[in-house]
Amino acid sequence: MAKIRIEGVLEHLRYDMRRALQAALEEVAPQANIDPNELFRVFKRQVGRKCNYWQQVPDQLVED
Repeated sequence: MAKIRIEGVLEHLRYDMRRALQAALEEVAPQANIDPNELFRVFKRQVGRKCNYWQQVPDQLVED
């Protein structure tokens, strides 16, 4: 199994992840007025708490 540094992946995909989180929030709670930057910051912190620093993923999910 390959290993990824999950927080590094999130940071690398920051722009798209932030937009995806915002779109999901707008779909679930359209009246919510939440700063997408703050939401991403908190999300990333929670991922860091809930996941290992290095996360194992199946080899078929990683390509060189």
